[in-house]
Amino acid sequence: MANLSTEFLGIKSPNPFWLASAPPTDKEYNVVRAFEAGWGGVVWKTVGEDPHVVNVYGPRYAALLNGDRRVIGFNNIELISDRPLQTNLEEIKRVKRAWPDRAMVVSIMVPCEEDSWKRILPRVEDTGCDGIELNFGCPHGMSERGMGASVGQVPEYVEMVARWCKTYTRLPVIVKLTPNITDVRYPARAARQGGADAVSLINTINSIMGVDLGTMTMVPSVGKQGSHGGYCGTAVKPIALNMVAEIARDAQTAGLPISGIGGIATWRDAAEFIAMGCGTVQVCTAAMVYGFRIIEDLCDGLSNFMDEQGYAGVEDMVGRALPSVTGWSRLDMNHIEKAVINQDSCIQCGRCHVVCEDTSHQAITATKDGKRHFEINEKECVGCNLCVSICPVPNTITMRTLKPGEIDLRSGKPVPGEYANWSVHPNNPMSSVGVATV
Repeated sequence: MANLSTEFLGIKSPNPFWLASAPPTDKEYNVVRAFEAGWGGVVWKTVGEDPHVVNVYGPRYAALLNGDRRVIGFNNIELISDRPLQTNLEEIKRVKRAWPDRAMVVSIMVPCEEDSWKRILPRVEDTGCDGIELNFGCPHGMSERGMGASVGQVPEYVEMVARWCKTYTRLPVIVKLTPNITDVRYPARAARQGGADAVSLINTINSIMGVDLGTMTMVPSVGKQGSHGGYCGTAVKPIALNMVAEIARDAQTAGLPISGIGGIATWRDAAEFIAMGCGTVQVCTAAMVYGFRIIEDLCDGLSNFMDEQGYAGVEDMVGRALPSVTGWSRLDMNHIEKAVINQDSCIQCGRCHVVCEDTSHQAITATKDGKRHFEINEKECVGCNLCVSICPVPNTITMRTLKPGEIDLRSGKPVPGEYANWSVHPNNPMSSVGVATV
């Protein structure tokens, strides 16, 4: 049976699933319930200096729903902990003593002043927690006060605060990065330069969830006004995976431990983040939507997958998919695929024809011998994968790779056998002469 236990920066946990710093980790009661359910660790909801912040007493959340009213994305305007610092520290200490085998990381956000960090770090360390996470990601409320994302968007600040923290605590330091930036590699590099032991990402994405057209007010709103908030949930997963891969592949941050966050709701999501280089994964929205018991499915699903694939431990999966990630200019221009429709499982809904006819390459016929029939016209098919993506029946439309020497009906030419990317393509005015560079 696969071993799900992890050791991240020396922090041990029975599985790689941690609850992210958020309302589910706000207090002792919640965290104990999470540990009883089986979560491997938590990042305690962000603590700050006294006097503590005050949250609004009105709608803090709004959801983006699909047609079945399932949550696709979540928006929140809640700030960091609105409880006294000492109350949080006492509860953290009690929980860690009662659950020594679980990871306990404390998220911290204080003003970007050395004395503020110097004061709070020893108090947090005295709880017996396993590490700290520097919240440089929240895009709302606190960023207007010079904290959160306003720090994470300035690499020089990231490096400076990380260095302060490494000076004033012996605990592992994890820097939580904001996605609200052009290139996430720069703050990640700064975190490493400042001595940070790891990074976690992504935090929430700056957003306005929507507008109530009946009242013409944005949602969520407090009274008749609202504020931009942080967007999270399943919809942000592709953004998070890309940013994780960017850091894991970057020469200046390669090997820097990563705790993955962003849209993780199933064991498959978690496995993908691990395959992209994450040593642990953090979950929030899925727990807020379905409750703490989802940890059972997360652990069972990941364990079964690892057994089927022959992975003995989580560490065997970390980064396994990274070699497949490259820049567009390095893609093989001689690789050609065509769509294929399985007529036995096709339900004749016609969605593939409609989207291809209206928005793509008019490569799917709608009739044959006067009857409703959907088939690929290989003379027009460019292998774009749109039909595969929208087909409601799994594996009914698949992609077939043309073999070297096979005639591509679209070009009328045989498929070349050698690799050739954009660097040697004749349409590239800056193409090099000779063999394509990988």
